[in-house]
Amino acid sequence: MTMIAAQFGLVSDDNGVLLAAAARGDQASWNELVRKYNALLWSIARGFRLSTEDASDVVQNTWLRLVENLDRINQPDRLAAWLGTSARRECLQLLKRNTKTTTVEELPELRDPAPEVDTSLLVDERDHALWQAVQRLSDKCYQLIRVLMADPPPSYADVAEMLGMPVGSIGPNRIRCLDKLRKQVEKLP
Repeated sequence: MTMIAAQFGLVSDDNGVLLAAAARGDQASWNELVRKYNALLWSIARGFRLSTEDASDVVQNTWLRLVENLDRINQPDRLAAWLGTSARRECLQLLKRNTKTTTVEELPELRDPAPEVDTSLLVDERDHALWQAVQRLSDKCYQLIRVLMADPPPSYADVAEMLGMPVGSIGPNRIRCLDKLRKQVEKLP
């Protein structure tokens, strides 16, 4: 059982039977696959901080990819991992399409998920100052840092595909962009 399947309490022993029946058009098998794995797909889409509409598109597109590839699933016991990878790729493709049209004002503000009451004001001020510094970076650095901050972090291969840059240049560009960000932060009052 994969780590993803274990995390979501998914028993994968019957995936081969369900996939074969679904390929034959058995609606009950499709319903069972959706029941078992839909929460996994939604959690991945939410992890990319997508809007409800975009997350819904990702989940639907991931199910469509499964329909298109039913005959290519060679390891039914790894279906959770296959669906998870497909959902992440759908999220990255959506972000890539939206990256070119998203303005800075439309981006959600990143916040500490559970700050203590007495530190929340300091955290808010720090986050605001940091985002101001990030916004002053070049567009290339801004996009790279934004993509690398996704949760869960994308692989360098996915980042390269999304931003249209060679995999080998991501690390050096990341270092340069973080150095520029560090200098911007040092200028803050």
